[in-house]
Formats: sequence, structure tokens, C-alpha cells
Amino acid sequence: MHDFLPDEPMMTVAERAAINAGPWFSSLSPTLRHDILRHARARRYPDGRLICARGDPAQEWSGVARGAVRVSGGSAAGKQVILTYVAPGAWIGDVGILAGGVRTHDAYAHGDTTLVTVQKADLHAILARHMELYDALLRLQARRVQHLFKVVEEVHTLSLRERLAKQLGRLMRSYGVPSAADGQEVRIGLQLAQEDLAQLLGASRQRVNQQLKVMEREEAIRIRPGTLVVRDPQALTSLPG
Repeated sequence: MHDFLPDEPMMTVAERAAINAGPWFSSLSPTLRHDILRHARARRYPDGRLICARGDPAQEWSGVARGAVRVSGGSAAGKQVILTYVAPGAWIGDVGILAGGVRTHDAYAHGDTTLVTVQKADLHAILARHMELYDALLRLQARRVQHLFKVVEEVHTLSLRERLAKQLGRLMRSYGVPSAADGQEVRIGLQLAQEDLAQLLGASRQRVNQQLKVMEREEAIRIRPGTLVVRDPQALTSLPG
């Protein structure tokens, strides 16, 4: 049993805007978007709360409307390993439902998080009414597979320095907040400890910290408690490996 605040039928204005701004969701027809949100309920989780656990029945399809979802797996030694952070506007849970299975990973709220959830029976009903959704979900899966292949390729072909730069670039695009003081700088709004970043890269915290310090000396980033500021987004992609 996973604790969460009671479901609410309505999203806030900001939450609805985040869902509608998602690249995949915004590509759907207005009729389909309306039908999905007509069945959706807002579910709010405090920071750190378990959303679903590996092995749970796949019963809900969810869009992230606020905060982030930290998806974790387990190592052979039983240690939790962070696989990804799911940003506002993205949808998750469809694979388990359509495959008729269970959750394959643990998911936690990272920061105060709101999900808009569609029950399994409602998703099947929407699919029956909108053939468009089948093609849309196939496109979504294709993009996920492409991203997965890209990450695997990076692990095998790039140095830690290069992979760190690419990961910071992804975090900046998903969670970047422009600096009010300097229009070129971008603060990564996702609160991350260096251990979290190390897990994303599959490296030790010490090695990642060394590379961050080098990037800071080169004035590509600025390290702040719990977050990073990208001082020069262009320099981030041109750092030597």
C-alpha cells in the first residue's frame, strides 16, 4: 500500500499547463487530449514518497504534472540505482498496462510531485474510441528505444567527462530555469545530490565530483548546494573528453 494524498479531479492551472506542454501529449488531437484528461485524476505525493514498487500490478497510466518521478532499479548487491528522472509533461506506466504485466522498477516522488492518473480500464476504453492513440503510443515507445540505445552507446564509447556533460545537458533541457541575474546562465531546477548524479552515470561519486570540479574551474558550471548552474551551455557540449 503506497501513501499519497487523496485523488482530486482537478489539476491546478500550472499543472495543466505542464501536461499540455509535453511534446508527446501536445502532438495528440484536441479531441483525444480532452478524452484523456476527462478520465484523469490528480494524485499528489510528498517528496520521497513511494509511488509504485517493482512487482506491483500495472493499473495506472500517469502523466507528470509537477515535480519529478525518480525511477530506480536494484543492483546484484541489493543497492538502489537511479535510472532516470521523469520530468513534467512526460507519461509513464503504459508499458506495464499494455503488456498485461507488473511494474518493473520502483518509482518515487522527487520533490512534491503531482501525477495525473488514468486507470487501466479507462485507458483501454480510450484506445477503443481513438485509434490515433495506438500510433501515438508506438511513436512514444520508438522514442524511448532510441534514447535507450543512445545512452547505451554513450556508456561504451564516451569518457566519463563526455557522459557527464551530456547528462547535464539533458537535465538542463528538462529542468532548466533561466538565471534572472545572467540571461546566459541556466540553473538545473532538479535538486540532485552528487551521489544521485553519480548513479545516473554509473560511476563513483568521487570520480563525478572530480569532473564537476574541473568543469567549474573551466567556468562551464557553478556548483551550488543541491543543484548546479550551467554558466555556458555551449561550452558544456565542447568540453574535451
